[in-house]
Amino acid sequence: MSGSAGTPAWQALGALAAGTRTLHLRQMFAADPRRFERFSVEQEGLLLDYSKQRVTAEVMAALHALWETAEVPGWIARMRAGEAINSSEGRAVLHVALRESQPRTEVRAVLEKMIRFCADIHGGNWRGSTGEPIREVVNIGIGGSDLGPKMAAQALAAHHLPNLRVHFVSNLDAAHLATTVARLDPRRTLFIVASKTFTTQETMTNARSARDWIVAALGETAVARHFVAVSTNLPEVAKFGIDPANVFEFWDWVGGRFSLWSAIGLPLALAIGYANFERLLAGGQAMDEHFFTAPVARNLPATLALLGIWNTDFLGAETLAVLPYSQSLEQFPRYLQQLEMESNGKQVGRDGLPVGAATSPIVWGEPGTNGQHAFYQLIHQGGRLIPCDFIALRRADFDLPGHHAALLANCFAQSEALMRGKTSEEARRELESAGMPADEVARLAPFKVFPGNQPSSTLLLPRLDPYALGQLVALYEHKTFVQGIIWGLNSFDQWGVELGKQLAVRLLPMLEGRQPTAALDGSTQGLIAACQAK
Repeated sequence: MSGSAGTPAWQALGALAAGTRTLHLRQMFAADPRRFERFSVEQEGLLLDYSKQRVTAEVMAALHALWETAEVPGWIARMRAGEAINSSEGRAVLHVALRESQPRTEVRAVLEKMIRFCADIHGGNWRGSTGEPIREVVNIGIGGSDLGPKMAAQALAAHHLPNLRVHFVSNLDAAHLATTVARLDPRRTLFIVASKTFTTQETMTNARSARDWIVAALGETAVARHFVAVSTNLPEVAKFGIDPANVFEFWDWVGGRFSLWSAIGLPLALAIGYANFERLLAGGQAMDEHFFTAPVARNLPATLALLGIWNTDFLGAETLAVLPYSQSLEQFPRYLQQLEMESNGKQVGRDGLPVGAATSPIVWGEPGTNGQHAFYQLIHQGGRLIPCDFIALRRADFDLPGHHAALLANCFAQSEALMRGKTSEEARRELESAGMPADEVARLAPFKVFPGNQPSSTLLLPRLDPYALGQLVALYEHKTFVQGIIWGLNSFDQWGVELGKQLAVRLLPMLEGRQPTAALDGSTQGLIAACQAK
């Protein structure tokens, strides 16, 4: 068996879980008026309140013992030293090196190239083939080459520079590219093709169609002025028509879902300006230092990770709802879906043996207050255990009178309601105080009962600026790393995405009518035949 499951520390947590199942969060708060003080951590203005989690001091002590049992500090040291902790692929894991205050030589070279390129675009020195300045940038990528920079670009909308719009195309469905370029002027448009290998099917299909769009409007020679690449495959980039001088490098020790900090962040740097991109790096580096040096009891990523282990493996939660009360963070739950589920959605450990425990929960979510009018009903009364991460801002990034206080009131009210619930007696008193007849009180009261006792944490950011976003993203990166270590996983490979890709390559010539389908299962044969029917 891989990981920490079955160890004495794990067994101790199992015993504590059995003993706390009858405890309600209401009781915990009633028994300890200082619960918020005991179960909250703050670092540089970023506050994590986990007092509404179903934990006690004994549970937290046992979780801290699990941290030591799993030798997490040793794994942190191995990562920082550049050991090949991505064991299945024999690679180091050094995304933290991308945001060091004194970056290594190869990182500094790429960052300096990004600085010059941003200056050329913003200053009007880089122009399209007809001499027009660039006003539209389209990033073509998928997975980590899309989700990170897209999430951050929306999150930092308040910091965008004027006169430049950044767009993101990822889906192989032609509707994504077609509807994007339909609004653009090819003379003022620059494409960034982000693909490490320059062979990713979705990205290269979209890139070739974008190339056709430019060539149809401006001619073959225009490609070099309207395309740059983030890649390591210089021969394929040159074959596409992109000058190798306009290729931004990144390395195999940067996993895709951890690559926002690299040249994959080029569209973000163009959107917000390189000085703001540096602030993002600084925020990430500050969280790194906190993670590397803070004791486990005061360590934000460690605390989030251990709470997730408790909820998933000992309380039986299958999902995690991430609920940002910030429209600017709309993409953040989707970003975390890849970060957490692609990293830790595995049942085989580093040693090739079964983990023997539940691993990554299903991550999902939507900004408040929209989600309140959609799925919160199920969280409150659906009978499932659904831990929630609420994320809120002390100060609004777009400050219109009357909005932000009401937004925060809704956020804090929801976490309180999930914690407290409403008893049958409270429901009855509420209806009676409204003057309702006794028979109506008896009829309606059962529908007004809320079980409560739903665990939640609240992350309160001082503001949503590049530095704070860097802290937030690095916080969840390290949380994911810690959970992978405790579960005994390699969080840095993703073999689970390969099978579907292989089968798609096999099926494409059959869909195009170039190969027979006789060897396929009946369902797949029938679907292909239905698509080919006149």
